[in-house]
Amino acid sequence: MEKYFDINYLWTALPQLVPFLWITLFVAALSVIFGTLLGLIIAVFKLSKNRFLQLLANSYITIMRCTPSIVLLFLVYYGIPAFADSFFGIYLQDVHTGVFVVITFSLQFAAMMAEVIRSAYLAIDKGQYEAAVSVGLTPFQAYRRIIFPQAVVVALPNFGNGLISVLQEGALAYTIGFIDIVGKANLIIANNYNTHALEIYIALAVFYWVLSVVIAKIFELLEKAFSKGQRSLKTS
Repeated sequence: MEKYFDINYLWTALPQLVPFLWITLFVAALSVIFGTLLGLIIAVFKLSKNRFLQLLANSYITIMRCTPSIVLLFLVYYGIPAFADSFFGIYLQDVHTGVFVVITFSLQFAAMMAEVIRSAYLAIDKGQYEAAVSVGLTPFQAYRRIIFPQAVVVALPNFGNGLISVLQEGALAYTIGFIDIVGKANLIIANNYNTHALEIYIALAVFYWVLSVVIAKIFELLEKAFSKGQRSLKTS
């Protein structure tokens, strides 16, 4: 009779999953980079005095917030090729699934980052900008030397949480056939005729636990380092 749980199988599963870990991290990194750039643009729109730009930013953020990750993934995966083929005659069915995964989570991360950037910017006393300009700094120098460093400290905790969220939400990518660490785990289970599934998922969970803790610790250290640097500047 087969064992319900075999701890030895868990240890054999870990080396099989490790080679696919970099794919998960690479997709998350691309999503964060593109999402941050798009989020910056949306934040600028939301902070703008132009009501149309504000409407665009608010509508985008609301739509992203109200759309479940897996639904957005399917909309991007099936919608973009269909739209490109119908309106432009461009065939995208052979595009790698990883591209659609990155697009999906970049769009989602952008909505979150827009709010993070906006709130971080508003948290800084505007009197500091006016004082910097009054002593001869250009607006760009004032933002780069005064506003931006302080805004980074304010935004870091939420940015770290967003990165962890993207990493975890990326686990849904296997539903469209993308083979990352989760996709590989499901392939192993399928090849074993659904036996030892518990051991595989525990091994998978260990990776996500370790990654989440490491990322949280890194951002905690970064926040302390930036805060310490700001305190030393204020006292000097």
